[in-house]
Amino acid sequence: MNPDKSKLDCIFGRRSVRLYTDRGVDEQSIQTLLQAGMAAPSARACDPWRFLVLTQRNLIDSLSELLPYGKMLKVAPLAFVVCGDITKANSQSLSYMLQDCAAATENILIAAHTLGLGSVWLGVHPNEDRVNGIRKLFKLPEEIIPVNAISIGYPAEVKEPRTRYNAEYIHCNGW
Repeated sequence: MNPDKSKLDCIFGRRSVRLYTDRGVDEQSIQTLLQAGMAAPSARACDPWRFLVLTQRNLIDSLSELLPYGKMLKVAPLAFVVCGDITKANSQSLSYMLQDCAAATENILIAAHTLGLGSVWLGVHPNEDRVNGIRKLFKLPEEIIPVNAISIGYPAEVKEPRTRYNAEYIHCNGW
């Protein structure tokens, strides 16, 4: 990696990690991840994000059953479900809420990597089966919409830093 990129290891080094050790994630790290999530930008600073923190094995396993690509949750010691409160979003707009929750999620993923943790972003919204399954399992209030889940743990695999930069995707001053 060139010297300029080395300063951005928190971004280029962050990869989806699906294998974890059996080491638990301490409370201080959990709080740091949540603080990082809530440091994200939010439309008109409405902060509609809400976080469900899962540390109990049976609940994480139940979540894994709801998410077809969430099998790594079976070995993860920690999971977050990132939700949005539609009544708190800018103009009560679903689009703004989803953008705010996505920004919070990316901050959590980058913070996890920086703390030596591995993580995976798991899609929930707009899949109705996943949204409704999570609503029912965790008894979410009507105004709370589950947006995604994050599997978190200490990595049991190493992945090389990378970028998926593609110059063909860039258009300057017009298409």
